Amino acid sequence: MKKNLRLPVILLALTVLLAGAYVLYDTLGKNVRTDQLLIHSNAASAESSPEATPTETFEHATEAEPEPVVNRAPDFHVFDKDGNAVHLSSFFGKPIVLNFWASWCGPCRSEMPDFNEKYLELKDDVHFVMVNATDGGRETVETASKFIEENGFAFPVFFDTSLDASMTYGAYSLPTSYFLNAKGEIVAQAVGSIDGATLQRGIDMIMD
Repeated sequence: MKKNLRLPVILLALTVLLAGAYVLYDTLGKNVRTDQLLIHSNAASAESSPEATPTETFEHATEAEPEPVVNRAPDFHVFDKDGNAVHLSSFFGKPIVLNFWASWCGPCRSEMPDFNEKYLELKDDVHFVMVNATDGGRETVETASKFIEENGFAFPVFFDTSLDASMTYGAYSLPTSYFLNAKGEIVAQAVGSIDGATLQRGIDMIMD
């Protein structure tokens, strides 16, 4: 008798488990924002809002985007493919797309084609500073260079072998992107993989 009851009980438990998983997936899916672009809060609106606090540095971009309040981008040094030190400040004077990535990072790989396409389109007007998180263990100059070569990406790659850039920008989650205007000021950022439309929105915000 017990053996006869065991199968229906197992089937019932599996049905409940699957139903619960579906509800959880559906609920989480509705809460996920596909637009991960963050901009600096408007200073005037922050001052006038009684609920605003000093920690409210960023807010999600909306259709009616406020005029961004910018911060000076801190400098760092990375290394080019020949081992020469390169400073972020050397790119000031043009808008900058700053991206932190690694070849083992799936979300990084998924957004790379869009970055490469925009680089080929805008390389005369926008600096693309693609910083590889070269920790010397999971990622090396060799593995990163091989990944770029195999995929035929044309944008310049810089290696953060000293971890100066990653620590300066707190890029502990990959990929992370920053959008800087020609004055070297941070206008927007994105944590996680972004699509081509979001990348273009970030670029639009830093173009004169």
